[in-house]
Amino acid sequence: MKQSLQLRIGQSLTMTPQLQQAIKLLQMSTLDLQQEIQHALESNIMLELDEDDMLGPDYREKKIDNSDQLTSEGSQTDIPNELPVDISWDDVFESSMSVNDDSGDTGEFETQQGNIGSVHDHLLWQLELLPVSERDYAIAVAIIDAINNDGYVTSELSDIFQGLQPQVDSLEMDEVLAVLHMIQNFDPTGVGALDLADCLRLQLQQLPDETAYKTEAIDFVRNHLDLLASCDQAKLIKRVGLSEEQMKGVLSLIRSLDPKPGARLQESDLEYVVPDVFVSKVKGQWVVTLNPDIAPKLRVNPFYSGMIKRADSSQDNVSMKSHLQEARWFIKSLHSRNDTLLRVAKSIVEKQGDFFEHGAIAMRPMVLRNIAEELELHESTISRVTTQKYMHTPRGVIEFKYFFSSHVSTCGGGECSATAIRALIKELVGNENPAKPLSDSKISDLLNEKGINVARRTIAKYREAMSIPSTSQRKRLI
Repeated sequence: MKQSLQLRIGQSLTMTPQLQQAIKLLQMSTLDLQQEIQHALESNIMLELDEDDMLGPDYREKKIDNSDQLTSEGSQTDIPNELPVDISWDDVFESSMSVNDDSGDTGEFETQQGNIGSVHDHLLWQLELLPVSERDYAIAVAIIDAINNDGYVTSELSDIFQGLQPQVDSLEMDEVLAVLHMIQNFDPTGVGALDLADCLRLQLQQLPDETAYKTEAIDFVRNHLDLLASCDQAKLIKRVGLSEEQMKGVLSLIRSLDPKPGARLQESDLEYVVPDVFVSKVKGQWVVTLNPDIAPKLRVNPFYSGMIKRADSSQDNVSMKSHLQEARWFIKSLHSRNDTLLRVAKSIVEKQGDFFEHGAIAMRPMVLRNIAEELELHESTISRVTTQKYMHTPRGVIEFKYFFSSHVSTCGGGECSATAIRALIKELVGNENPAKPLSDSKISDLLNEKGINVARRTIAKYREAMSIPSTSQRKRLI
């Protein structure tokens, strides 16, 4: 083949750095955006916070007025020799101590909370406070090591006894049992139990003697706890030998106990959700406003931008020009993100107005395409906007994705949202008779009577997604 050169005219979409930056900011969560803004402020000399606009005009006027005022001892920044007798030092001068200083008393509430730690740490801390011998201490440590996160002893006492024999001379099983009873008196109540019945018994024994049905409840968990799984009320009352009123009091007392006493001590990372928009009702209309805290106002530093010279091609001047262009791109991308986010939020609130009025039962079916067509945006853009974005509403802080769900056809030819169906299922289960809970087939029939065609397997799928137990697990004897 003969090689040749040809010219062709065509169009192609190129991802410019500005477009890449705009897409990157658009899909960021609130916390990631704040970190990105902080990084931009630290790396770009042209960017700075617009503090005057954030503080408001009242503060600026006050600041200007105070700068011209002089005290009798000189300027306001000078320290007077004496203070008036009716005020304190803090009324005139701000403390120099940092708010986040751990050594002071002005830190955040969360920083002052003690770290409870794990179950093992909590039990070992209590063991250190007791005047026990080295022999009992070694036994106690071995037992505590065998306690799981729920507070139960997972190893057999015989295995613990055999494992301690090489360490403790002339060890007897009674010593292990005695130390176990000591640990079972530790906090939280019920820790160190061998099984569920033992855990409930320990909690019942530490209740006051005047507690109603305490004796009957202790006897029940020792001898008849396995009968609760059968859900046979007549058999249970006949076997236990209590009246229906007494059995009701015993079961009510048992339900007030904690089956997993150690779970409350587990460390959990606190995750704070900062809403991107606020939704409130003003004069009968739902109004959406952007959270000003998530995106502080930025501006180009006028001092450094004024130092740039057009005809200067030195390295410093070229670098400052580059920083200036990057700062303008960043501010423009940030404004574009906020504008798109606000538009999408307003569209969601407008389409789901019934949800804000009546709750999840009134949720309308909606997909990303509905918002994209209305705002003339691509579905991928709507997907980026609604990912990890939250709105603060009178019904709580809700993720944007929550408002998008599939639909189920109704008898009248309409559509019902899957979220609304879940809310209906939850409402039906909440109002059911505990002695005769509704089956999935019965819930399907009840929804069909309302004109919502939902199969039994769909009900089971939604029920499991909401962590609602099955019919047999929801059944209560009394």
